[in-house]
Amino acid sequence: MASPVISGNSVFSHVFLGAADLQKSSAFYNAALGALGIKNLGPFGDKVFLYGRDKPAFLVGLPGSGAAPSSNGVTVGFAASSPAEVDAFHAAGVAAGGSDEGKPGPRSHLPGAYAAYLRDPAGNKVCAYTFT
Repeated sequence: MASPVISGNSVFSHVFLGAADLQKSSAFYNAALGALGIKNLGPFGDKVFLYGRDKPAFLVGLPGSGAAPSSNGVTVGFAASSPAEVDAFHAAGVAAGGSDEGKPGPRSHLPGAYAAYLRDPAGNKVCAYTFT
């Protein structure tokens, strides 16, 4: 089986994750995603923060219903360019209030996979992946 290739051609227009405490969540994502070269593109109103490299692709905010339960069973994966970026994502996320859900390292389920998993302050599960 060939190693999967992460490309810039996404099937998604964006991903939205709910968060009750936007300040804690934005501090976490500023650190963790910043390690991957993904920037905080600023607020959208007073209930959403936009993240991306050149356009908004990942949004963190208070859902319209006002409730922000964790997305148990959902994982959002971010592309990393190297194992060092995966390591930096994990370290920055833990330092910024996230919790470890899988330390950086090789993943046996896909050839060449190297990943790390975190829970953000709202309980959402995110990861960074690269293939060597």
